[in-house]
Amino acid sequence: MTADHASGAPRAGVDRRALLRLAGCAATAAMTAVVVPGLAEAGVLAGTRVLTLHNLNTGEHLTAEYFQNGRYQLDALQAIDWIMRDHRNDQVHHIDRELLDLGFRLHRLTGARRPFELICGYRSPATNAAMIRAGRSGVARRSYHLFGQAIDLRLPGESLRTLCRTARAMRAGGVGYYPRSNFIHVDVGPVRTW
Repeated sequence: MTADHASGAPRAGVDRRALLRLAGCAATAAMTAVVVPGLAEAGVLAGTRVLTLHNLNTGEHLTAEYFQNGRYQLDALQAIDWIMRDHRNDQVHHIDRELLDLGFRLHRLTGARRPFELICGYRSPATNAAMIRAGRSGVARRSYHLFGQAIDLRLPGESLRTLCRTARAMRAGGVGYYPRSNFIHVDVGPVRTW
């Protein structure tokens, strides 16, 4: 409805300028729609998102419905931050939501029923430096673990090679394959593999 200029009263009908603005917005939205590689299953992210983790270092288990009704759930996010903490010194860091969504999608794509086994989530700067000094291979000075943007994991009942192939096919970040240590690394940095 628009206002009648003479009387100030609303009149029925379509305001041509409003219609043109609406059409322009729709065209802009259509042109700027973002297509994310590997998101053929985008509908999967629309509903409730749940992560189930078993931290092998602490023995803790967590099933967290971290996204529901279109919103991330603060209590669940805090529980995930805690279970993914640096277990060596109990330092907690905010875990990137993109990483949680990557984990959720990876689990769904495998069709697995069992929880992820968490080897490493957040890694504090002190722990990272100590691992480098100890000569641990594969530990980067600017590791995505330092920023809550990486996780080392495996999935019982799934071949590590298949899990790695699935993660790489998603093209959602970095994927490292560590068969001797029996885990893969996934992060939300640039797409790369090793």
